[in-house]
Amino acid sequence: MLNLPTIPYAQYEDLLPQTGKHILGCLRGENIIVYQAFNPIISAYALENQKFGGPAYSFSRMSWIKPNFLWMMYRSGWASKLGQEHILAIEIPLEKFKIIVAQAVYSSYQADIYPSEVEWQAALQTSEVRLQWDPDHDPYGTKLERKAIQLGMKGEILGQFATEWIVSITDISSFVREQGALVQEKRLNELLVIQEVKIE
Repeated sequence: MLNLPTIPYAQYEDLLPQTGKHILGCLRGENIIVYQAFNPIISAYALENQKFGGPAYSFSRMSWIKPNFLWMMYRSGWASKLGQEHILAIEIPLEKFKIIVAQAVYSSYQADIYPSEVEWQAALQTSEVRLQWDPDHDPYGTKLERKAIQLGMKGEILGQFATEWIVSITDISSFVREQGALVQEKRLNELLVIQEVKIE
């Protein structure tokens, strides 16, 4: 069941920056929604227990979260890709999300961020969080000028996120597939997306 605020896509872009690197997300009070896509087994455990775990979930590999709904739709093909059939909306405290961001190291060397590749490599070795800025996408998957963030976690911080920080987990796959069908039929005038704001 969808319990997140929606907005017509026709109005969505009017409220957001069109270029640059921005964290866009849906806020619920002092919490933020992030998205992950999983297979039915991992999703069923997460929904039942309101945390991640079980025999199919791996705490030893990097797990990526995305606060931007349409980036998640691009990545999962509107919940159509194998192993990504279930889109989970994961609510965590905004302060915890900011802790994740603060610990993030770019997954590739950025000369304007790190004084040298050696220092970037050293930062990689000591951080459990990876950061990537990727082109945001419209509902059809076309790249936009604006960049969207995704964050990868491993180790202790992944364990905290997956088992301690979660306020709620909701399966929004039915909503995603309904909206994805509208995209397939090129009926963007009817398309609804999750309402988002720029996160400072």
